Amino acid sequence: MTSNAIVQKLWNYCNILRDDGLSYQDYIEQLTFLLFLKMADERQKLFPERVILIPRALDWQSLERLDGDDLDQHYRHILVELGKKPGMLGTIFRKAQNRIQDPAKLKRLISDLIGRETWTTLGVDVKGDAYEGLLEKERCRREGRRWPVLHAARADSGHCGRDAPRAGPAYSRPSLRHRRLGRT
Repeated sequence: MTSNAIVQKLWNYCNILRDDGLSYQDYIEQLTFLLFLKMADERQKLFPERVILIPRALDWQSLERLDGDDLDQHYRHILVELGKKPGMLGTIFRKAQNRIQDPAKLKRLISDLIGRETWTTLGVDVKGDAYEGLLEKERCRREGRRWPVLHAARADSGHCGRDAPRAGPAYSRPSLRHRRLGRT
């Protein structure tokens, strides 16, 4: 899947959750937690001989098999328990909370949006571009401007209807900056 397709897929779901009152920042936070769990599961399947990062009772597969209130309660439990773990895992999930109030939408996020992709096989640039694309789309939405679809062949097109890219955090990754400036 291309960066643009992933961004559009993620953005469409963000709009659904925003209609339920979930802020953009909360959506990114929940997406990050869920993607972390999914990618940890994928890595465990690729390297079964490695130490298990996420305990089985708290892993991605434990989320996939639930729905309704059971899913909501278990996701909340996962966030609390992983926040208690030592090291980086505990740091990532410390004080994490489920901000998605509708269990049916949480299930759809888990099953349809995140669960259907094999995220560890996507290139780092694709995942980075997806997050950058979401950030850029939100900026455009707040500014009331359109977000153009970027293609590798048209990487020099501006964001939010502008003709030239602006300096700033959205252009901080060298690979993306070089692509937008035509230096692939």
